[in-house]
Amino acid sequence: MKISALPVRLFSAIIVLLFHLLPVQAAGKQETATFAGGCFWCMEPPYEKLPGVVSVVSGYIGGTKADPTYEEVSAGGTGHAEAVRIVYDPRKISYSQLLDVFWRNVDPTTPNAQFCDVGDQYRSAIFYHDESQRKAAEASKRAVERKKTFKEPVVTQIVPATRFYAAEEYHQDYHRKNPVRYKFYRHRCGRDQRLLQLWGESGGK
Repeated sequence: MKISALPVRLFSAIIVLLFHLLPVQAAGKQETATFAGGCFWCMEPPYEKLPGVVSVVSGYIGGTKADPTYEEVSAGGTGHAEAVRIVYDPRKISYSQLLDVFWRNVDPTTPNAQFCDVGDQYRSAIFYHDESQRKAAEASKRAVERKKTFKEPVVTQIVPATRFYAAEEYHQDYHRKNPVRYKFYRHRCGRDQRLLQLWGESGGK
Protein backbone atom coordinates (compact mmCIF):
# COMPACT_ATOMS: atom_id res chain seq x y z
CA MET A 1 0.00 0.00 0.00
CA LYS A 2 2.79 2.46 0.81
CA ILE A 3 4.50 1.86 -2.54
CA SER A 4 1.30 2.23 -4.59
CA ALA A 5 0.26 5.37 -2.71
CA LEU A 6 3.46 7.23 -3.66
CA PRO A 7 2.59 7.77 -7.36
CA VAL A 8 -0.88 8.98 -6.35
CA ARG A 9 0.58 11.58 -3.99
CA LEU A 10 3.11 12.62 -6.63
CA PHE A 11 0.39 13.00 -9.24
CA SER A 12 -1.69 15.10 -6.84
CA ALA A 13 1.29 17.34 -6.13
CA ILE A 14 1.85 17.92 -9.87
CA ILE A 15 -1.82 18.84 -10.36
CA VAL A 16 -1.65 21.36 -7.53
CA LEU A 17 1.56 22.85 -8.97
CA LEU A 18 0.02 23.23 -12.43
CA PHE A 19 -3.09 24.81 -10.93
CA HIS A 20 -0.95 27.55 -9.41
CA LEU A 21 1.32 28.04 -12.41
CA LEU A 22 -1.22 28.23 -15.23
CA PRO A 23 -3.02 31.40 -14.02
CA VAL A 24 0.33 33.16 -13.72
CA GLN A 25 1.25 32.26 -17.30
CA ALA A 26 -2.14 33.36 -18.61
CA ALA A 27 -2.01 36.61 -16.69
CA GLY A 28 1.40 37.38 -18.19
CA LYS A 29 0.24 37.03 -21.79
CA GLN A 30 1.14 39.97 -24.01
CA GLU A 31 -0.93 41.15 -26.95
CA THR A 32 -0.21 43.02 -30.18
CA ALA A 33 -1.81 46.06 -31.79
CA THR A 34 -0.89 47.53 -35.17
CA PHE A 35 -1.73 51.05 -36.31
CA ALA A 36 -0.88 53.12 -39.38
CA GLY A 37 -0.93 56.88 -38.93
CA GLY A 38 1.35 58.32 -41.55
CA CYS A 39 5.03 58.74 -40.78
CA PHE A 40 5.92 56.04 -38.27
CA TRP A 41 8.49 58.28 -36.60
CA CYS A 42 5.60 60.31 -35.23
CA MET A 43 3.52 57.35 -34.09
CA GLU A 44 6.14 55.87 -31.78
CA PRO A 45 6.34 58.55 -29.03
CA PRO A 46 2.64 58.61 -28.05
CA TYR A 47 2.72 54.88 -27.29
CA GLU A 48 6.18 54.49 -25.83
CA LYS A 49 5.29 56.66 -22.85
CA LEU A 50 2.20 54.63 -21.88
CA PRO A 51 2.33 52.32 -18.83
CA GLY A 52 1.68 48.78 -19.99
CA VAL A 53 3.25 49.19 -23.42
CA VAL A 54 6.16 46.77 -23.71
CA SER A 55 7.57 47.75 -27.11
CA VAL A 56 6.84 49.87 -30.18
CA VAL A 57 8.39 48.97 -33.53
CA SER A 58 8.15 50.92 -36.77
CA GLY A 59 7.56 48.95 -39.93
CA TYR A 60 5.49 48.13 -42.98
CA ILE A 61 2.21 46.24 -43.31
CA GLY A 62 -0.62 45.66 -45.75
CA GLY A 63 1.40 45.23 -48.92
CA THR A 64 2.25 42.51 -51.41
CA LYS A 65 6.05 42.57 -51.63
CA ALA A 66 8.07 40.47 -49.22
CA ASP A 67 10.76 42.21 -47.16
CA PRO A 68 10.16 45.70 -48.54
CA THR A 69 12.74 48.42 -47.99
CA TYR A 70 12.00 51.96 -46.91
CA GLU A 71 12.90 53.24 -50.36
CA GLU A 72 10.43 50.83 -52.01
CA VAL A 73 7.59 51.64 -49.62
CA SER A 74 8.11 55.40 -49.68
CA ALA A 75 8.18 55.35 -53.49
CA GLY A 76 4.73 53.72 -53.51
CA GLY A 77 3.61 50.65 -55.38
CA THR A 78 4.23 47.94 -52.79
CA GLY A 79 0.86 48.46 -51.11
CA HIS A 80 2.41 48.74 -47.65
CA ALA A 81 1.58 51.39 -45.09
CA GLU A 82 4.05 52.81 -42.63
CA ALA A 83 2.85 51.53 -39.27
CA VAL A 84 3.78 50.78 -35.68
CA ARG A 85 3.47 47.39 -34.02
CA ILE A 86 2.73 47.69 -30.31
CA VAL A 87 3.23 44.87 -27.83
CA TYR A 88 1.35 45.56 -24.61
CA ASP A 89 0.24 44.03 -21.33
CA PRO A 90 -3.59 43.92 -21.31
CA ARG A 91 -3.56 43.81 -17.51
CA LYS A 92 -2.14 47.35 -17.48
CA ILE A 93 -3.61 48.96 -20.58
CA SER A 94 -6.54 48.00 -22.77
CA TYR A 95 -6.85 47.85 -26.54
CA SER A 96 -9.56 50.51 -26.32
CA GLN A 97 -7.11 52.86 -24.62
CA LEU A 98 -4.61 52.27 -27.42
CA LEU A 99 -7.35 53.12 -29.91
CA ASP A 100 -8.06 56.39 -28.11
CA VAL A 101 -4.41 57.37 -28.49
CA PHE A 102 -4.46 56.36 -32.15
CA TRP A 103 -7.35 58.66 -33.06
CA ARG A 104 -5.80 61.66 -31.31
CA ASN A 105 -2.63 61.23 -33.36
CA VAL A 106 -4.04 60.94 -36.87
CA ASP A 107 -6.07 62.93 -39.36
CA PRO A 108 -8.89 60.45 -40.11
CA THR A 109 -10.36 62.63 -42.85
CA THR A 110 -7.71 62.22 -45.57
CA PRO A 111 -7.60 59.06 -47.69
CA ASN A 112 -4.09 57.99 -48.72
CA ALA A 113 -2.39 60.89 -46.96
CA GLN A 114 -1.40 62.16 -43.55
CA PHE A 115 -0.53 65.82 -43.14
CA CYS A 116 2.23 66.71 -45.65
CA ASP A 117 2.84 63.09 -46.70
CA VAL A 118 0.77 61.93 -49.64
CA GLY A 119 0.37 58.38 -50.96
CA ASP A 120 -1.32 55.16 -49.85
CA GLN A 121 1.81 54.30 -47.86
CA TYR A 122 0.72 57.10 -45.50
CA ARG A 123 -2.92 56.05 -45.13
CA SER A 124 -4.45 55.83 -41.67
CA ALA A 125 -5.53 52.33 -40.76
CA ILE A 126 -6.24 50.01 -37.86
CA PHE A 127 -4.96 46.50 -38.53
CA TYR A 128 -6.86 44.15 -36.24
CA HIS A 129 -5.40 40.84 -35.05
CA ASP A 130 -8.59 39.10 -33.95
CA GLU A 131 -12.35 39.49 -33.86
CA SER A 132 -12.39 41.31 -30.54
CA GLN A 133 -10.00 43.93 -31.90
CA ARG A 134 -12.14 44.33 -35.02
CA LYS A 135 -15.25 44.96 -32.94
CA ALA A 136 -13.43 47.39 -30.66
CA ALA A 137 -12.02 49.27 -33.66
CA GLU A 138 -15.41 49.51 -35.36
CA ALA A 139 -17.01 50.74 -32.14
CA SER A 140 -14.32 53.36 -31.63
CA LYS A 141 -14.72 54.59 -35.21
CA ARG A 142 -18.47 54.98 -34.70
CA ALA A 143 -17.80 56.90 -31.48
CA VAL A 144 -15.44 59.26 -33.31
CA GLU A 145 -18.08 59.85 -35.98
CA ARG A 146 -20.68 60.71 -33.31
CA LYS A 147 -18.49 63.02 -31.26
CA LYS A 148 -16.31 64.69 -33.90
CA THR A 149 -16.38 68.46 -34.23
CA PHE A 150 -15.13 68.49 -37.84
CA LYS A 151 -17.42 68.10 -40.84
CA GLU A 152 -15.40 65.67 -42.98
CA PRO A 153 -16.21 61.93 -42.82
CA VAL A 154 -13.86 59.49 -41.10
CA VAL A 155 -12.10 57.45 -43.79
CA THR A 156 -9.62 55.51 -41.65
CA GLN A 157 -9.47 51.87 -42.74
CA ILE A 158 -10.15 48.92 -40.42
CA VAL A 159 -8.61 45.83 -42.01
CA PRO A 160 -7.13 42.46 -40.98
CA ALA A 161 -3.48 42.48 -40.00
CA THR A 162 -1.12 40.89 -42.50
CA ARG A 163 2.57 40.20 -42.16
CA PHE A 164 4.45 43.04 -40.51
CA TYR A 165 8.01 43.86 -41.59
CA ALA A 166 10.15 45.82 -39.15
CA ALA A 167 11.69 48.92 -40.69
CA GLU A 168 15.41 49.48 -40.89
CA GLU A 169 17.17 50.08 -37.58
CA TYR A 170 17.87 53.76 -38.24
CA HIS A 171 14.10 54.38 -38.29
CA GLN A 172 13.52 52.84 -34.85
CA ASP A 173 13.23 55.46 -32.09
CA TYR A 174 14.09 58.15 -34.61
CA HIS A 175 12.74 60.85 -32.29
CA ARG A 176 15.42 59.88 -29.76
CA LYS A 177 18.30 59.33 -32.17
CA ASN A 178 17.69 62.53 -34.14
CA PRO A 179 15.57 64.82 -31.95
CA VAL A 180 16.32 68.06 -33.83
CA ARG A 181 15.59 66.62 -37.27
CA TYR A 182 12.50 64.88 -35.91
CA LYS A 183 11.05 68.07 -34.42
CA PHE A 184 11.84 70.02 -37.59
CA TYR A 185 10.10 67.43 -39.77
CA ARG A 186 7.07 67.24 -37.49
CA HIS A 187 6.64 71.02 -37.45
CA ARG A 188 7.27 71.45 -41.18
CA CYS A 189 4.71 68.74 -41.94
CA GLY A 190 2.05 70.61 -39.95
CA ARG A 191 1.20 67.57 -37.87
CA ASP A 192 0.68 69.23 -34.49
CA GLN A 193 -1.13 72.18 -36.01
CA ARG A 194 -3.65 69.91 -37.73
CA LEU A 195 -4.08 67.66 -34.69
CA LEU A 196 -4.92 70.72 -32.63
CA GLN A 197 -7.60 71.69 -35.16
CA LEU A 198 -9.11 68.22 -35.14
CA TRP A 199 -8.89 67.21 -31.49
CA GLY A 200 -8.22 70.35 -29.51
CA GLU A 201 -5.75 70.20 -26.64
CA SER A 202 -5.90 66.39 -26.57
CA GLY A 203 -4.46 66.20 -30.11
CA GLY A 204 -1.08 64.54 -30.28
CA LYS A 205 -1.34 63.22 -26.73
